[in-house]
Amino acid sequence: MRAKVLLMALAIAATCAAKDIKTVVLTTNPEMHCMGCEKKIKENIRFEKGIKDIKTNLEDKTVTIVYDADKTNVEAIIAAFKKISYEASEVKK
Repeated sequence: MRAKVLLMALAIAATCAAKDIKTVVLTTNPEMHCMGCEKKIKENIRFEKGIKDIKTNLEDKTVTIVYDADKTNVEAIIAAFKKISYEASEVKK
């Protein structure tokens, strides 16, 4: 019986702690065209609140960001790009 109660409590705690993780794909202006651009973006944007992961694709010139929507949003991420002299826009699917 104690094991069932403990298991139920853990299940409830896990549900309450669930985060709202989202992904956004962005393009930049000026375009990300070299490893220097890629490094600048990754090293600066990763410190923004709520950012979980950043993947860049030089071929497609896109930045894919995984973030916690409880801590940030797309508008705040785009504003972070402005701080490092890039205009970012969301790639609509």
